[in-house]
Amino acid sequence: MADEKAPEQVPASPVPSSGLAVAVSDPVHNPGLAPHRKRMTDKDPAAMTRAVRTVYTLFYLSAAASIWAIAAYLIFPIESGMISDIRRNNLFIGLGIATALLAIGIGAIHWSKAVMNDTEFIEERHSTRGSEKTRAAAVQVFADANNESGFGRRTMVRNSLFVALAASVLPGITLFRGLAPHSSPEHPHAGDPVHLLKHTMWEEGMRLAHDPTGKPIRAADLTLGSAVHVIPESLATLAHHDGYLEEKAKAIVLLMRLLPEQLNEADDRKDWSYDGIVAYSKVCTHVGCPVALYEQQTHHLLCPCHQSQFDVTNAAAVIFGPAARPLPQLPITVDDEGYLIARSDFTEPVGPSFWERH
Repeated sequence: MADEKAPEQVPASPVPSSGLAVAVSDPVHNPGLAPHRKRMTDKDPAAMTRAVRTVYTLFYLSAAASIWAIAAYLIFPIESGMISDIRRNNLFIGLGIATALLAIGIGAIHWSKAVMNDTEFIEERHSTRGSEKTRAAAVQVFADANNESGFGRRTMVRNSLFVALAASVLPGITLFRGLAPHSSPEHPHAGDPVHLLKHTMWEEGMRLAHDPTGKPIRAADLTLGSAVHVIPESLATLAHHDGYLEEKAKAIVLLMRLLPEQLNEADDRKDWSYDGIVAYSKVCTHVGCPVALYEQQTHHLLCPCHQSQFDVTNAAAVIFGPAARPLPQLPITVDDEGYLIARSDFTEPVGPSFWERH
């Protein structure tokens, strides 16, 4: 068996079997390019002139719409805070910006379809780097494209496009002005974010109230382990156009009740709580999200945005996440009727740590 010869291997046939390929007698032939159909602008010089005028008219319309968006920002101010003013501001600015961008798009499409050179050609593609001659020809292609599109020759179209593109960014730049509050004789600190965040509606004697009803909170009504969303009592009577949302965003507080012995309080903060009841700002010190999740067993507050966690038993110290400092604590006590009141405003700015560092 050892010296028995192995059977000879039959070489594979170079012709594919019928199971791998099918040869048909009438294969599809490449039809080539369809006959070129001239556009109306190719046949009629007057039509070409009208198309060119349409293009640069659209570009100048875009520039005018951009200017209108800027004018609308000034004509329809939102400093009053009224919903009707904000709606008009958004409507007319939005219409201006939308018209500006739409006119650029329609003008560019009409330019390419009606004005630029309209020829069909087949471009051979290569898998490797072309020769120097080919690369030089590629540069020539750009020069030819410039001649065919008329970009360098049709100055009205080109210049109107430049004007439209430059004007289209102006409304966006103008809108940045609205990101900052404005100072006025009536509100001299309205444009100072440090001052705005350093002071809230809380003051000595201000009662703590339920959010959003404004009903005052009695210390005796808080059960062990409870967490209550709190606002200053006077905030409930503040109208929206007088800054209700702005003041609430700064003054919102989360109130919790623990066993007094569970609180590890510094000597200078022992009178900031009352019978195990503590109040901390609800505004996360990372980027200002609402810290609204309270875990009763661990006494941890969780910010749902970026997962920062604060330990209520240790002055709301950061124990996890990107927050850079503890939540500001609101000093509280009770009045003669047993209602919880603030001893003062926050002693540090609320919100992201940038303001605290300032």
